[in-house]
Amino acid sequence: MSEQGARRGQEDDWWRQLYGEDGAEGREGAGGGGAAGDAAQSGAAPAAGAPTGAGPADVGPAEASDTLDERVASVLRTVGPPGWGDRPPPQPTPADAPDRAAPAGNAPPDETPPRAAPAPPDETPPRPEPARPAPPADETPTPGPVPPGEPPARRVPSPPPPPSEPIPLKATGPGARPREVARSAPPPAPAVTYIGDRPPTYEAEPAALPAADPAALDELVPDTALEGAQYGSLTLRAASQRGDSARYRGDVRRDALLTARFGAGRHALILVAVATGRPAVEGAHRAARDACGWIGGAVGRSYTQLAEDIRADRRGDLKAGLQRLTDRSYGKLRARALERGGPPEQYTAALRCLLLPADPDCRTRVFFGVGAGGLFRLRDGAWTDLEPVATDHGTPAPIPAPIPVTDAPARPGPGLPHGPGTAEYPARPEPFLFHAAFGRPGDALLLCSAGLADPLRQEPAFAAHLADRWSTPEPPGLVPFLATAQLRAKGHAKDRTAVAVWEA
Repeated sequence: MSEQGARRGQEDDWWRQLYGEDGAEGREGAGGGGAAGDAAQSGAAPAAGAPTGAGPADVGPAEASDTLDERVASVLRTVGPPGWGDRPPPQPTPADAPDRAAPAGNAPPDETPPRAAPAPPDETPPRPEPARPAPPADETPTPGPVPPGEPPARRVPSPPPPPSEPIPLKATGPGARPREVARSAPPPAPAVTYIGDRPPTYEAEPAALPAADPAALDELVPDTALEGAQYGSLTLRAASQRGDSARYRGDVRRDALLTARFGAGRHALILVAVATGRPAVEGAHRAARDACGWIGGAVGRSYTQLAEDIRADRRGDLKAGLQRLTDRSYGKLRARALERGGPPEQYTAALRCLLLPADPDCRTRVFFGVGAGGLFRLRDGAWTDLEPVATDHGTPAPIPAPIPVTDAPARPGPGLPHGPGTAEYPARPEPFLFHAAFGRPGDALLLCSAGLADPLRQEPAFAAHLADRWSTPEPPGLVPFLATAQLRAKGHAKDRTAVAVWEA
């Protein structure tokens, strides 16, 4: 036998000893190739725990093969959750057995180190598993790799997390000190909506709308009108609204409000007119609107002279000129009544006006008018009634027959324009009223219709509430002014209009 054949036979004998193909007899005939024989030849003592003697126990058949499945199972037993890798790997079939043929080529067998057989699983002490953190309550543990031949585990959805408790807020930062009991702010005082022991009969809010004529929609009147301005040292607030009874019945507002500015700059003149039609009269709101419109047109055409008379404090000239303008306006009302075919004494209105120069150096405020209403001054928290005493006690004359038309030009009388409202048409139903007041800083001048003047004169609590609300360092805004002006009182359900001027 050649040297190469001897080496090949020794190599085949080594593989048979490793996998136990020829039994113990083959291993004994190999000349003591085990570990015990080596130890005996070298004179070294056997290792602790190793079987003594030259028996075949250390080179018997391997109980676990060194395959890829065994290595994966070992890794899973080490790093996976409990139970993974405990299942024994499937035994390889003869077709899957690895080829144990000798290495090809001329490489000597002594250059390839023999692989030692793996230790049996039952003789290897189990390694302690490292502690793994518990997964969060709202998360599902992610399983490791699925072993070969095993179906994937079914994922069970985790239950919804319980509702978390609210986190208490704590004050932080320098100077923050815990307080045992938080002091709550005092509740706001309830808004005063009426004066008296019990509320008024009608509701506070509008209930019914006025009836409308499809052919005269321009005659509709809104429930509430609001106006404001500021010129020089004065601040103006004006509001007009339906009374409680009109809101309940669906009647139109009979109070009319007009605010107009004529001119510009220091020479401008502001007119505020308030008119109230007769109660329970058809078209009373039209009469009030016509009265405001006609007096506004007359003042606008003469505003330059009127502003000059006010700055020069020529009160006699002012009174005479304004009385003429007022008479002319009432004459037009009576003429309009004749055109409509109604009685002239019903197509009329109470008219009250204020003239306010925009010049900051002029603080004279002029009032004039005819009919019921009120003029008050609020100074130092107290009201003063400035209603002037009537000096003109004239009564309207009967309407004469129409004047025949001639070609001769009409000649106006001294100081009076020709036409309605002149001597041919004496129309003023009540005495003419005139008053000029000087405004001091902090004063408030109030012009109002009868719907507000009556409770202001008759109800002390009503007057005190308005005085408290309007005696402020700064004038109120439009909305607060309206809220105060619509304060209700039992027995006073008329339309009401208020015009207030604050002096800076």
